[in-house]
Amino acid sequence: MLAHIVASKLRLQWSPEQIAGWLKQTYPDDEDYQVSHETIYRSLFIQARGALKKELLAHLRRTRAMRRSRHHTQKTSDHGRIIDAVSISERPATVEDRAIPGHWEGDLLFGSHNSQIVTLVERQTRYVMLARAPGKDTETVINALIKNAHKLPQELYKSLTWDRGTEMHGHKRFTLATDIQVYFCDPQNPWQRGSNENTNGLLRQYFPKGLDLSTYSQAKLNAVARRLNERPRKTLNYETPAQRFQQAVASAG
Repeated sequence: MLAHIVASKLRLQWSPEQIAGWLKQTYPDDEDYQVSHETIYRSLFIQARGALKKELLAHLRRTRAMRRSRHHTQKTSDHGRIIDAVSISERPATVEDRAIPGHWEGDLLFGSHNSQIVTLVERQTRYVMLARAPGKDTETVINALIKNAHKLPQELYKSLTWDRGTEMHGHKRFTLATDIQVYFCDPQNPWQRGSNENTNGLLRQYFPKGLDLSTYSQAKLNAVARRLNERPRKTLNYETPAQRFQQAVASAG
């Protein structure tokens, strides 16, 4: 039964560490349902055989280096210049220390054929939202952000931190339509949106490089976001982003 549970979670792209932490929290008094992540790795690499081993290993997360800003190599004279950009250094302390929910980080995840999707992650709960963006021009991206923002109560969407991509030249229109303040990372510093950078890495399990992202409907994007939000996270004490976000929704209500 334990092996069945572990295999089912691996198929959901949970890491061995997430599985071990979730089991400990879900079955605290039953040692038969607990296993270390080292044992899971050892079982996969040493004991598993044949097609099952190949299938489960395919679900393991790949390590990746944090990418440099996609704007780093642009040589245009207005590189990184966004009119009236509010620097991340002016972001309130409550955003920085994740003390309250409602502060988001965002970016574009790129695919083939000039396709992209908007990725958003809430800093406190690590809750993920994805939105279709048929183009990467500022009007299309800002429209997608406005539509997405209207899905949430104001209490749960107070600010957005983005890098200095040209798609955000229309950020003032977004703030005017939503009353959400936008903060911008320093040029060539994508790590200042660390939660979003990490999330984009996780999303590559579902959207490998070279995939045409324009073929994904909003319903399919919502399904991928749901899968990610239902994974337990070590940083959340092995609760899921969905659980933490629901708590924030309840508090806001």
